[in-house]
Amino acid sequence: MSDAPDEAQATKAANQDAEESKAAQDIEQEAVKEGDQASMRVKVASPFTTYFDGQAFSISGLNATGPFDILPTHHNFMSLIQPCTLVIRTATGEEEKIEIGGGLLHVKSDKVIVFLDV
Repeated sequence: MSDAPDEAQATKAANQDAEESKAAQDIEQEAVKEGDQASMRVKVASPFTTYFDGQAFSISGLNATGPFDILPTHHNFMSLIQPCTLVIRTATGEEEKIEIGGGLLHVKSDKVIVFLDV
């Protein structure tokens, strides 16, 4: 019995992993650069107030499965956020802390939007 189909599948999987790795590197290179560290656009807003709108290196919060962090080049992601303190590490090296009563977080293409009071 020949192992050719298994070898072909292994080669295809290795090629796909290499392509995904290359795509991740390309995304990281395209990310907005502040110094040597990639950043992402973050906006935290309610219907009538914008709490933060700018470049950031990370955002941390809490959802139903526990604490989470979002970094540049994060995969597309949506989550309900539990009441917590959102911590945004800005591109200038500061930490912005925002007490929230819950909300919805959406990540896509190095853009993070947090909708509060919805």
